[in-house]
Amino acid sequence: MLQSHIIEVDGVFVAAAVRQEIGYRLVAIDLRAEELDGSVWSTLEEARRLTGALVRTGRLPLNRPAAPRQTQPN
Repeated sequence: MLQSHIIEVDGVFVAAAVRQEIGYRLVAIDLRAEELDGSVWSTLEEARRLTGALVRTGRLPLNRPAAPRQTQPN
């Protein structure tokens, strides 16, 4: 069974981070987080921090880690 973590920004549920072998895949729930939907991050903290920045400001920070890894669908 996959383990998932809720990502809240200012008390609003905006995304879920699903643990996979390669990291945490982000599933956007709120339209403000849609830019990150499907991205994979090495840590849960990284996914939470960048999702929060995107939702609060409408853009991703310039000092973020390298572009999120994407995997090809099966």
